[in-house]
Amino acid sequence: MKEIIIDNNQLDKRLDSFLKGYLPNASGGFIYKMLRKKNITLNDKKAQGTEKLKLGDSVKIFFADETLEKFMGKELKAPKAKASFDYKKLGVEVIYEDSHIVLLSKPAGLLTQKAQPQDISLNDYLIEYLCDTGAITKDSLATYRPSVCNRLDRNTSGLVICAKSLAGARCMNSLLKDRNLDKYYRTIVEGKLSDSFTLKGYLTKDEKKNKVEITSEPINSASDYIETEYLPLEYLSDRNLTVLEVKLITGKPHQIRAHLSSIGHPIIGDIKYGGHKIAGLNYQLLHSYRIKYPNDLPEDFMYLAGKEYISKLPTAFEKVLGKG
Repeated sequence: MKEIIIDNNQLDKRLDSFLKGYLPNASGGFIYKMLRKKNITLNDKKAQGTEKLKLGDSVKIFFADETLEKFMGKELKAPKAKASFDYKKLGVEVIYEDSHIVLLSKPAGLLTQKAQPQDISLNDYLIEYLCDTGAITKDSLATYRPSVCNRLDRNTSGLVICAKSLAGARCMNSLLKDRNLDKYYRTIVEGKLSDSFTLKGYLTKDEKKNKVEITSEPINSASDYIETEYLPLEYLSDRNLTVLEVKLITGKPHQIRAHLSSIGHPIIGDIKYGGHKIAGLNYQLLHSYRIKYPNDLPEDFMYLAGKEYISKLPTAFEKVLGKG
């Protein structure tokens, strides 16, 4: 028998939805059958599955261990005692943490999320870090798995928002979806830009080439409207380079890289979008530098209102500026 005590990360979920997540290899029909037969109970009573879960509720599953493992899926079995990698050596920095969120600074070269099962990603770092610090346990991953809320390209460095709790995930994802969170990047582009400007256009992705195209009008129904603001910070006249702060208004794959390239100012090192190698760089020098939370937030997150968090520029950036 397995007993699960409901905490804040399962609060207000329907029982059937919770069970479908906990037992991903079981069909809905099987789950309802087990509820009818009282092989699954809620607070030791027969349940319909439509009940909303409350804090402290007890869900009991009366399966043999091997049956339970089968329906939970191999990925939810107890992990090995030790991680297959040393998360502390990934070069990730914790910028801020509370009971709901973690702000991490990702180095260039590390995936935000896995592309292949064997990949090591920032998500993997997050889980190992939270387990190591005691914020979560391996067993708790079966009912809620902390995760990143926004993604950066593999070779884009800097701030990534991660959710430790379901409430944190809901709040952060809502802010990102509604564009209520200000995200600023630092980069260096080829050529001279003197004035701040807001770029507007449409982005269309070529999945086969993993590349996007920027146009003034939509190409097809898959074209997304985009806006990118930039502010010149410094002109490096000896190399004809401009340091920019870029505010991401919309957030689409490769948006900043392709948008700047489309006006003839590609990011240095960004060979895919017309940039050239400088100081040995063979990837885009783009850094998620700071985020600023709005003043209007849900009551439980008002402690973040108006707060700003910064991830210091990486060594590669400082090297180009002649400061590293």
